[in-house]
Amino acid sequence: MTTIQDTPVQETQNVAKNYVNSVLETIKKRNPNENEFHQAAKEILDSLVPVFEKDAKYIEAGVLERIVEPERMITFRVPWVDDNGKVQVNRGFRVQFNSAIGPYKGGLRFHPSVNASIIKFLGFEQIFKNSLTGQPIGGGKGGSDFDPKGKSDAEIMRFCQSFMTELSRHIGPDTDVPAGDIGVGGREIGYLYGQYKRISNTVAAGILTGKGIGYGGSLARTEATGYGAVYFVNEMLKDKGESFEGKTVVISGSGNVAIYATEKATELGAKVVALSDSNGYIYDKNGIDLALVKQLKEVERKRISEYLQTHPGAEYHEGCTNIWTIPCDIALPCATQNEIDEDSAQTLVSNGVIAVGEGANMPSTLEAIDVFLNNGVLFGPAKAANAGGVAVSALEMAQNSARIAWSFEEVDAKLHEIMSNIYQQSKQAAEEYGHPGNFVYGANIAGFKKVADAMLAQGII
Repeated sequence: MTTIQDTPVQETQNVAKNYVNSVLETIKKRNPNENEFHQAAKEILDSLVPVFEKDAKYIEAGVLERIVEPERMITFRVPWVDDNGKVQVNRGFRVQFNSAIGPYKGGLRFHPSVNASIIKFLGFEQIFKNSLTGQPIGGGKGGSDFDPKGKSDAEIMRFCQSFMTELSRHIGPDTDVPAGDIGVGGREIGYLYGQYKRISNTVAAGILTGKGIGYGGSLARTEATGYGAVYFVNEMLKDKGESFEGKTVVISGSGNVAIYATEKATELGAKVVALSDSNGYIYDKNGIDLALVKQLKEVERKRISEYLQTHPGAEYHEGCTNIWTIPCDIALPCATQNEIDEDSAQTLVSNGVIAVGEGANMPSTLEAIDVFLNNGVLFGPAKAANAGGVAVSALEMAQNSARIAWSFEEVDAKLHEIMSNIYQQSKQAAEEYGHPGNFVYGANIAGFKKVADAMLAQGII
């Protein structure tokens, strides 16, 4: 509430802050116990206050109230039969969050932790991430609480076929185009795509992205998220006269994103000394043997602890939290949400980290982000730093539509350009709205304004 002493500027600031706070309160009331969604919404909405201070049209049109409410939330049953002949039942989700700038686009996650809150936080982030890419794609996300670990190929195929049987009612090349995420790689995409073809009686290559190269996939899609995160961090470093050359890097995860972030960071002259999986992490002071990790994870589907069978001089530690106690110049969290908390962030700062790039979705808590920003650490938020995957998914859609295939070099060059543009958009928006160097503010503002302006142009829908 304003007071008699308030200046017009203060009044405007109060109106903007009160507006954001009222929407955040509504989110909590409408979506009780959805903590991940609340966290994502707060991080984004708080950073948009300067936009509402500068331009009241977004308040007057109720853009924020609309953008935080999904256009559609779909929940469905997924029954399937395991190898013992027993019926299993999982829950499937798809949130179609915002289509103002294009068809819904976002991955599918198969993991026991998946619930409505996880899917909504991912879908909400996806709106702004997709906007930043410059590609005509809206925000969506989906998945299931199904756990592919320990399942046979036949069980995964049966689950994917059941999942797609229901999901197929809600997707299409010009409506909603899913892709992969945690637990959904090339194998799962193949089974999902095969079932869609079977049901629809069409060869609609543009229905899914992340497909195999032989049936409509794009070269460099596998590498895109990891490469893109490194490209974004490299842009931050270049602006400070730094580079990856000679730097020590710690990367969490050992899936698709972590593997290819390791590959690109190494190409740029860094030494990656740690990787992890859900059981623990490895530390190799001589630098990670990436060829071995690829064999263990992409071919044999084994645990990261097996690394020590070939490299007994390396260390393996149960649990993942302490990976952030390893001294490093650059940290790339590429595993899962909220893996870096306030204490881990403080430890990284104390050990001299100069840059953090989020390869995973929301891997840093709000408190951790504050620690990085307050200590002058270059911080690349997920919606900017890990946008490379969805950017190349959009390029895959373009190739499918045109019935053409670009070379690896062509796609990689386009990816590099997109990540550079995302950095510049984030930098410029942060400066324009009074928070220079804060790429959380910059990425959120730049992503929001494009979507919000499209929503204004299309009326109250």
